[in-house]
Amino acid sequence: MPQFQMDGVDLAYLDEGEGDPILLIHGFASNKMVNWSYPGWVDVLVKDGRRVIAIDNRGHGESSKFHDPAAYGAPIMAEDARRLLDHLNLERVDVMGYSMGARISAFLTLNHADRVRSVVFGGLGYGMVTGVGDPEPIASALEADSLKTVTDRTGRAFRAFAEQTKSDRAALAACMRSSRQKISESDVARINRPALIAVGTKDDIAGSPQKLAALMQNAKVLEIPGRDHMVAVGDKVYKQGVLEFLAEVD
Repeated sequence: MPQFQMDGVDLAYLDEGEGDPILLIHGFASNKMVNWSYPGWVDVLVKDGRRVIAIDNRGHGESSKFHDPAAYGAPIMAEDARRLLDHLNLERVDVMGYSMGARISAFLTLNHADRVRSVVFGGLGYGMVTGVGDPEPIASALEADSLKTVTDRTGRAFRAFAEQTKSDRAALAACMRSSRQKISESDVARINRPALIAVGTKDDIAGSPQKLAALMQNAKVLEIPGRDHMVAVGDKVYKQGVLEFLAEVD
């Protein structure tokens, strides 16, 4: 997979297909392949006539790993995404992020609105404003000697996922402990690009998609029936809803 370096950070990415470009930003403890390629997103979007770019966020996949929390945070990773657009000479793209990637997408949209044509917030509703809970149980679970010793339910889920993706767990723990710049309701209200908020009906992490959409000028909600936070990403309802949304933006 191609990579580029910026300010001492190696960033890996995927670039496939031709047509209108869409940038995909994966969730915490995932990577470009696990979040987007393996669940079929890349194929679906390429067949829809799009150029698909998917980044490995710092600390994840094939990109640089850091063990200092100061190296992370959604605004910092949003700048990585912007640098990738610069590297590829892409002036304006559709953007889709999942979970942490949705938060990164929000900062990219807020700070570089001219680069974003439309945005899909997957796996994140009003939790974008309130946060999605205490990061410490997840960070501690990632650092535990064994999954068997982890008792926190959410921590166990992310630890198991990190093992499945063969991630650098120390880097992920640092990422989880990074400074969390909040996005206020007034900030969300400044997002005027067409937006789709796609959340599983059994997702107990994301927060209300309807409550988030109500803050925006041009947002709609896509409910993904019967799916929780971990499995909604590959759902066919999600994929079809995104294709229809992008067609409307066209």
